[in-house]
Amino acid sequence: MSGYVIAEVDVHDAALFAEYQKLVPATIEQYGGRYLVRGGATETKEGGWVPKRVVMLEFPSTEQARKWYHSSEYAPALALRLKAASARMVIVEGL
Repeated sequence: MSGYVIAEVDVHDAALFAEYQKLVPATIEQYGGRYLVRGGATETKEGGWVPKRVVMLEFPSTEQARKWYHSSEYAPALALRLKAASARMVIVEGL
C-alpha cells in the first residue's frame, strides 16, 4: 500500500529554501518516492484552510516514507528546510 507525505509549508527564507529544493528531489527518488504536488496555486473550498504551499509525495509504502524522512541522505536538506520554513506534515497510508 502506498504511503503519502503531505506537507503545508510556509517559507520564511526564499534563498535558503531554494537550496533545499535543489537537494531534496534526489533523496526522494532514492527511497522510491515521487512528487505528486509541489507548490502551485491552491483554492480553498471548505474550512478556512489557506495554505501558502502544499507538497505531496508518494512512496511505495509508509515505511519507505518514514525511512526517507529519517535518512542520513535527507538530513542535510531537512536541516536547511527547518531554517528556511515552517511546516505541518503527515505521513498517511493510501491505496
